[in-house]
Amino acid sequence: MAKFLRFCGLDSFKALHRRSVEDVAWFTGRVLNFLGVEFDRPFGRILDLSRGIQWPRWCVGGALNITRNCLDRHLQTGRATLPAVVWEGEEGVSRTWTYAQLYEAVERCAAGLRSRGLRRGDTIGVHLPMMPECAAALLAAARIGAVGVPLFSGYGPRAIETRLRDVGAKLLFTCDAFPRRGATICAKTTADEALEHCPDVAHVVVVRRMGIEIPMRAGRDITWEHLLENGDKSESAARRPEATEADDPLLVLYSSGTTGQPKGILHSHCGFPIKAAQDMALGTDVGPGHRVTWITDIGWMMGPWLIYGATLLGATVVLYDGAPDYPDPERLWTFCSANRVGILGISPTLVRTLSAFGGEPCAAHDLTALRILASTGEPWNPDPWWWLFEKVGAGRLPIINYSGGTEISGGILMGHPLSPIKPCSFSDPCPGIAADVFDDQGRPVRGAVGELVIRQPWIGMARGFWKDPQRYLQTYWSRWPNVWQHGDWAQVDNEGHWYILGRSDDTLKIAGKRIGPAEIESILVSHPSVREAAVVGVPDNSKGSAAVAFCTTVNGNLPDVGLGNDLKELVAKQLGKPLCPERVVFVPALPRTRNAKIMRRVIRSAWLDMDPGDIAGLENPDAVEAIRQARRLAAVEKG
Repeated sequence: MAKFLRFCGLDSFKALHRRSVEDVAWFTGRVLNFLGVEFDRPFGRILDLSRGIQWPRWCVGGALNITRNCLDRHLQTGRATLPAVVWEGEEGVSRTWTYAQLYEAVERCAAGLRSRGLRRGDTIGVHLPMMPECAAALLAAARIGAVGVPLFSGYGPRAIETRLRDVGAKLLFTCDAFPRRGATICAKTTADEALEHCPDVAHVVVVRRMGIEIPMRAGRDITWEHLLENGDKSESAARRPEATEADDPLLVLYSSGTTGQPKGILHSHCGFPIKAAQDMALGTDVGPGHRVTWITDIGWMMGPWLIYGATLLGATVVLYDGAPDYPDPERLWTFCSANRVGILGISPTLVRTLSAFGGEPCAAHDLTALRILASTGEPWNPDPWWWLFEKVGAGRLPIINYSGGTEISGGILMGHPLSPIKPCSFSDPCPGIAADVFDDQGRPVRGAVGELVIRQPWIGMARGFWKDPQRYLQTYWSRWPNVWQHGDWAQVDNEGHWYILGRSDDTLKIAGKRIGPAEIESILVSHPSVREAAVVGVPDNSKGSAAVAFCTTVNGNLPDVGLGNDLKELVAKQLGKPLCPERVVFVPALPRTRNAKIMRRVIRSAWLDMDPGDIAGLENPDAVEAIRQARRLAAVEKG
């Protein structure tokens, strides 16, 4: 950030942010130059708004295949022998690829794809755990001008089928199997079942992750090694990057919808990777040679964000494929220590889980390589934030809070090392993001909860939904003219610190008072017996809406009614009786995604016996049935 301020000739972040939103084209040009992005053909204009703010055109007239900047240029600037990808599996196996080796794998894979008939504009599914071949497959798809479609490694057949059919995918990358909590998850079997109803998928490339015996369909299936061998037999031209336009499609990232089909969010070569690298550099201080990891999956936005952002910057992508708390709560810290991780991205929910074991697991490992702690995915509550700061960061490392979304290509709000940090907050909006908080009438508010909005375009914004422009406009642009409504509740305090209070469709309105679930949850998890909490609103005849709290306990037991009453009294004491939960429900686990985000909409739907929408991304779908059983038991008790 300090380098960028000097690069822009500015003396403060506030001056930078003000100019970045007043002159979007100027700021975007400075970012492109600062990152050293090389275009194959120069663009004429950075930004064209002739079709409206909803449909901007970026780097107009420019040609850009982003893989040249992620790979080729590093070989020309002396980084060929630097590690590009460091990988460790749950079982302890590890591999490292230098930039030269990643470049070679991507080139050979790209030529292999072309040998199978894949071309510019085709869609390619990537259903792999976080491993070196996953990064290579994603970059190889981009290199031939195809559109990558990352898929959560834990998806079931129906979820894979839905997404591949939606984009008309021609090829799928998958693996034989991968370990998770000691069990063997057979990805190839799942993929085969999904492909029974995907006639457009003519090719399947299988990475041998575990080396187990799997069925291979003749004429369709090919191993990773054979694909690369096919690439070796191709002419040298087959390895070269496709001459894509700067704003050509690069990725379709799926985000779960509350109802109906999941949303296929479209991103381009000059969009998603640029915003990812910008945020990674200016927010978490990543540069050439730095080691950065995020506990995530390729199917979530942070997976492609990590790969594109780090390789564009010449940094080292450190990948972990496994459960971060298996076989014991030291697993994540063992990984960070062994791989000299410098920047660690983690979710608040995972911190809550790990903090329950105290500080000994992390204290037993050398974490002196850590420089930055970063978090994303959901709101914080104070106790786990302080645990991360004091026990993991030893009181010396900043926690860079980060929030945005798949549609943003990264962050709306983000801390950075040059601004003061207040626990659980964001110091600023990201540079280039004209963020604001609106009340119900569309007026800016401070010191009060409102809708998080964006007033200006930014280079990473979604290029719409895949073949569904009207749904895109309805989702983000329909409430206020020319203003992006993100769907989060936010607040700016009197000192200028920002807070995300949860999704606006998660927010409760009890007896006329609006409150974010995180506010109640923070109180619940402050009790020494509670590990996690999720609060949802349910219909109530007298209040309009009432809160129901779902909690897990530190010891994993389902306690008697006494603890529930204690928790109600705790909330009533701190927030007042009207906001006290109507009921506290204890469950074995809360429904969560692989990157540990708790799904409140799924909890609410299960409790009300409603359709939960798309739940394919859940790591623990059995938790949904446990909530339904608790609901049935409550109904019986009520009589």
